[in-house]
Amino acid sequence: MSHTVRIPLVRIAHARSGDKADWVDFGLFAWNLPGYRLLEREVTAARVQAHFAPWLPGEVDAWSLPHILALKFVLRGALQGGGARNLRLDNLGKAMAGALLRLEIEVTEAELEEALSTPRVGWWGDAAPFPSGRGQG
Repeated sequence: MSHTVRIPLVRIAHARSGDKADWVDFGLFAWNLPGYRLLEREVTAARVQAHFAPWLPGEVDAWSLPHILALKFVLRGALQGGGARNLRLDNLGKAMAGALLRLEIEVTEAELEEALSTPRVGWWGDAAPFPSGRGQG
């Protein structure tokens, strides 16, 4: 039986985010199908809301996008009235993808090994996305 480990999402995914008025919109993208399976199982709207709970009074909506190995999240009320009205530093949604990637999930060692050893898929085709393994968590 494989032991479980806690890992930050950055080990198996990358993210993009932005803001519109008082909402933050996230795209969380797995590098490959085994990673997507872990994201889909572990990263729920409730987990994202709990991760951002200290300053997120609104709700979180979530959608699975399996054809692009992604999850989409919308955090309502995340900017306390919008970027121009908020006193918090670095409050814009674009900076929040990094905070999401620090969320930790629990996976088995075997699941982690499969996610890390399966080739990444993306726009770069057969070429590695990072020279000399750079950029891998």
